[in-house]
This record gives sequence, structure tokens and C-alpha cells, in this order.
Amino acid sequence: MSAVRLFILVIAAIAAIALAFVVRGAFAPKKPAATTSEMVAPAPAGAPTVKVLVAQHDLAVGTRLAAADMTWQDWPAANVNTAFITDGAAPRVQPAGAAGAAKKAAEAAGALFGGAAVQSMVGAVVREPLLQGEPIIARKLVRAGEGNFLSVVLTPGMRAMAVPVSVDSAAGGFIMPGDRVDILLSRDAGDNGVTTQTVLRNLRVLAIDQISEPAKDAKTIVGAVATLEVAAADSEVLADAQAEARKGGSLVLALRAYTDAGAPAGSSASSPSGPSRVVRVYRAGQASEVTVSR
Repeated sequence: MSAVRLFILVIAAIAAIALAFVVRGAFAPKKPAATTSEMVAPAPAGAPTVKVLVAQHDLAVGTRLAAADMTWQDWPAANVNTAFITDGAAPRVQPAGAAGAAKKAAEAAGALFGGAAVQSMVGAVVREPLLQGEPIIARKLVRAGEGNFLSVVLTPGMRAMAVPVSVDSAAGGFIMPGDRVDILLSRDAGDNGVTTQTVLRNLRVLAIDQISEPAKDAKTIVGAVATLEVAAADSEVLADAQAEARKGGSLVLALRAYTDAGAPAGSSASSPSGPSRVVRVYRAGQASEVTVSR
């Protein structure tokens, strides 16, 4: 074979290979463009992550946070906002194919590094709704002692009213925020002796002085004012009772059992037909009760 013919065969072979690549590229399926959701997807496996404190489930306004309401979740380190609460550990990379081990490591890290962070949030009240998996931030919470705390913890439709108390009139200081009490009004009835009536029943104690969360292991709180949760219709009843007490009577808070939390509350609790007051009359050493309808 002559050199010229060999050269022509080599050129033809190269041209055939080049043509094959061109045809393959023309008929191969094109890769679709990335969607918006793909562009904002979490960091790929192997990217550094940080443990961020998030809501374990949906949390409504007014919810008082418990440890079970919060959990730690891996978050791309590049997307962590300064308002997020982290466990304090350095960013770390989870090895591919180790989901089970990564979960156990996350739980261990949360207990080791983030226990204090979780406990610092316990007792705070949700000011704005939080969705499951949403990072917990200070702006959406109210803690005891902060502004608007009382208005957030109030049950819708209820009012907060302050009542002067002392050790003698508040069960020796054993009444704590969260307890339930009855309001009793005692006054001098002149020739009829002393009368005592139950003004309101089963009211929730919101605070003693400015303490809305008793200290850990606290057994008593001695204060000068008790803030109570009262129905709107009963706020006037309590105001009238306070006015009567200032004329020479006294208001007493009677502590109720913890199991009474679901019992009827307010001035109408003793009568299904409407508001009423039970007046206890002491005469000649004998006590009798009279129900007075309003």
C-alpha cells in the first residue's frame, strides 16, 4: 500500500470518529434547567452543618414552651442567621450513608452542647405562630419580666386584675403563679355581726408581685399584690368587692386544689341560672349561708 493511500485512510477514519461524536451530541436528551426549588435546596451531602433549635411541631400564640416543643436540626452553615439559636458547636460535616449514626450524633450533641439553650427557652410564651421545623428566635417569644408578657399569657376574652394581699390573706404565701383561688370578702355588718361571702371562684393566679414564674424548688412567694385572670363580666364584681374592702372589710384568697382547674370559674359558678353570691352570716356565734342573686 502506498503512503498516499495510507494517509487517505487515516484521514477518513478520523473524520468518521468526529462525525460519530457530532451525531451523538445532536440526538442525546438535553439536561433540564434547574428549578427554583432545586436552587434553594439544602446544602448537599458533605457540606458543613450547624445544629439549630427549631419547633418540634406547630406552636400557636400563647403556648408556653416546654422542652418537648423544641428539637435540634441540621442547618447548612452558610445559611445560618445570626438570630438563630445554635448548640454552640463548630460546623461539622456528616459522612454520606451514615444517616443512623448522624441522628444519634445529633441527639448526643443536643444533650451535650445545647441543653442550656433549650432550658433557657423553657417557660417562654409564643408571641407569633411557629411552624414545625421553623427556627426559634427571640423576636417570636416573650419571657417572664419582658414587655407584653401578661397580655400574651392571658386567655382570650379574659382580663388581668390586681388584688392587694398579705401573708395572712394569701394562704401564708403558699399561693403561687398558676394556682387557682377563690376570692372571699369579709366585712362588719354592724348588729348582724361579720359577713363573709365568696365573691369569685376558681380564678387563675397570673403573678405574685412581678413574679410570673416561681424560682426552681420555691415553696412560697410572699408579695403585696396578686394578679388574677378574671372574665370580662366579673371584672366589675371584683372591683366592687375591692371598694367594699376599702370601707373596712378585707379580701382573702383561698387556695383551691390543683384538681379544681377544670371547675366552673367566676361569679356565676354557684348558680347555673345566673351570677350569685353566697353570703355567710355570723350571728350569736352561729354561722349560716345565704345565696343572694344579683
